[in-house]
Amino acid sequence: METDVLNNNRVYLQGVVESTPELNHTVFEENFYTFNLRVPRLSGAVDYLPILISEKLLAVNDVKVGNKLAIKGQFRSHNRQMDGRSKLILSIFCREITEWKDEINPNTIELDGYLCKPPIYRTTPFSREICDMLMAVNRNYDKSDYIPCIAWGRNASFVRGMPVGAEIKLTGRIQSRDYEKKIEGSDETVTKTAYEVSITNLSLVNNVTVGA
Repeated sequence: METDVLNNNRVYLQGVVESTPELNHTVFEENFYTFNLRVPRLSGAVDYLPILISEKLLAVNDVKVGNKLAIKGQFRSHNRQMDGRSKLILSIFCREITEWKDEINPNTIELDGYLCKPPIYRTTPFSREICDMLMAVNRNYDKSDYIPCIAWGRNASFVRGMPVGAEIKLTGRIQSRDYEKKIEGSDETVTKTAYEVSITNLSLVNNVTVGA
């Protein structure tokens, strides 16, 4: 089945520019920059999300700390070698800077991808169901983005038995989450930030048997 790579990974964000754009990398003489966008949750909490943007968009838009910004793009991943290990790096690739609208949800994502690892199901001390998933979402030039997702409640119960390769469509929001990681060979810890999709709705696309 042919994948619609323009519509299988769609992100809309509204937020405030939190950091000055810094050069990230260059591809075919085109520079790409990264900065953090402060995006409010409907609950009143805040997510700090990494944005990747071309110098061409920066040249015609006022992307400065403190400015409001609305973007359309895709949630992307790439592997980077760090300390002899491969680390999954996630960012939101900005395709378009668009009109700010106060009345709409400031953080939405739609994905159509494939489960590439068995789901990890667990419950909290308060018996809330949670399921961690890793989705592979096709991109141009035979590439894929690997997107961590987290399902809650009935969604978690639904996906817990899904087999690797199941095609899933989902909607949700992108969230940032700080955690403490122990420094190897030391008792000290360092604060890291993880990014993932918190799932609101999902559905199974292909006809597979869901186990218990």
